[in-house]
Amino acid sequence: MKNKKVAIVGAGFVGASIAFSMMLDNTADEIVLIDIDSNKARGEADDIAHGVEGIANTAVYAGDYSECRDSSLIIITAGRGRQPGESRLDLAAENMKIIHSVTDSLGRYYNGCPVLMISNPVDILTASAEHWLGQPGGVVFGSGCILDSSRFRRCIARAAFPGDHKSQSDCSRNINAFVIGEHGDAQIPLWSSVTISGKSPAEYCAEHDIIWNDDVRQSIYTETKNMGASIIKAKGRTNYGIAVCASRIARAVLNDEHFSASVSSTLCSVTDNIRPSLSLPSVIGGKGIISKAPVSLNTAEKERFEKSAAELTDMLKKLL
Repeated sequence: MKNKKVAIVGAGFVGASIAFSMMLDNTADEIVLIDIDSNKARGEADDIAHGVEGIANTAVYAGDYSECRDSSLIIITAGRGRQPGESRLDLAAENMKIIHSVTDSLGRYYNGCPVLMISNPVDILTASAEHWLGQPGGVVFGSGCILDSSRFRRCIARAAFPGDHKSQSDCSRNINAFVIGEHGDAQIPLWSSVTISGKSPAEYCAEHDIIWNDDVRQSIYTETKNMGASIIKAKGRTNYGIAVCASRIARAVLNDEHFSASVSSTLCSVTDNIRPSLSLPSVIGGKGIISKAPVSLNTAEKERFEKSAAELTDMLKKLL
């Protein structure tokens, strides 16, 4: 059986949290942390590895880029985190330089395995890393809107069961809802395809005497969009939610599970050799993005998606 090895580039709060989540879940056989600060990588790896024996069987250690030569998956979290008041796109120029350095450092060690981009702005950096690594679409992909979609479902559940935390948790598992497009302020909730226990929200809420109207929907959208900024304002960073999402994606890659999630990959259309990366419901397997699931967009959703694609293309032209 092939050894399941994951290299995580960047041992900051997000990278270390991903390693910890993967270790608890026994996602991989080996996890290697790579960071420009080798002492920090070593300290995080040792701290994660020193848990109680028997809970996990994962080898966690620090290393350098040469460890990527036999990796099954590379996860990139390197870069500066978003500060209170900043948008994800505010990080673009600075973090692109960092990710370009990462792809250069991979160099001869890169074996063509899937690369999962976590660093923000994830859509810009995913498209850029694919361009620099010279890989076909879907091998390099980003976490994109998987976390936004999870937040979206939680917010819908909160509206359906106000004040009842247990019911909210149970309900969220029965909610089918995706956020697509940019992982940022231009994200698009796919209201046209939301279902709760197989029913439209309006039908479900009417049956349970729950208020559901445009004001409720707008409140859910606003809360979902601003959730990341709200968490950063409260604690200075977001790391646990994305760590669990990344761990789930890693499991899909390592086990070739064909798991469906709204993640970011480059679009088929090519403009001046620039392919923007945006999130769509996609099937994730051993080689990265296997396919994009068919999704029906209404006119407004399609217009917003095309506008995001055009804006990101323009930004990529300037930055690349």
